[in-house]
Amino acid sequence: MQRIFWRSVGSYAKQPFCSLKLSESEFPYDLKKWWSVGFRMMSRFATGFNPLREKPLDSIVDIHRLKDRYPDDIASIWDDYHIGRGHIGATMKAKLYHLLHHRAKECRHFVIPLWRGNGYTTIFLQVQTPYIIFTGLEDYKARGTQASPYFSVCFYTEFAESKDLVLIRGDIVFTSKLTDSEAKWLMETAQSFYLNDVRYKLVERFNKDTHDFEFKDVLQALDMPIL
Repeated sequence: MQRIFWRSVGSYAKQPFCSLKLSESEFPYDLKKWWSVGFRMMSRFATGFNPLREKPLDSIVDIHRLKDRYPDDIASIWDDYHIGRGHIGATMKAKLYHLLHHRAKECRHFVIPLWRGNGYTTIFLQVQTPYIIFTGLEDYKARGTQASPYFSVCFYTEFAESKDLVLIRGDIVFTSKLTDSEAKWLMETAQSFYLNDVRYKLVERFNKDTHDFEFKDVLQALDMPIL
């Protein structure tokens, strides 16, 4: 059996994540699966990191060990690895990522209502590929670019050409602001507004024809009540 590629505390000192290590007893999933592809065992994120500080893919997984895997196998391993670890894992086809990247050049910002209880809180997002950054709209209004991100998403394109696969990783910066399920919903919903032609018209309107933008149209697109 191949050994786990552990990172020492010192090697993560300059990274935006905590450097705690997980023992085998703390890891509830199939360890053989991760050993076989050389995943780096990491802890949960630390609060207050800079979401645009690069977290290289090879600091998460041994890329060379994935090169001979089928795309579906890579996607399954990547998704399962992130379950229950304080991160969100997903994948998409390269063609869809290129569409998102192209559209984000023209329209970097949008707002998404996050439903909670009997109402919603509005989340402001900025797409700066390979990142999407989410924060509260009220925080952004108050602090502008100094507003702390609630959640950041990074797209890894190392397998886009060879496997037609882009790996997606989301990191919740403040667990007091978002739950894992809320973060996953935001990530999927943001992608839908950039990849769906009908929904993207709202993104265009928000960025290019602001005077014609109506937030109620976003609510209707998401089947949310207009309060």
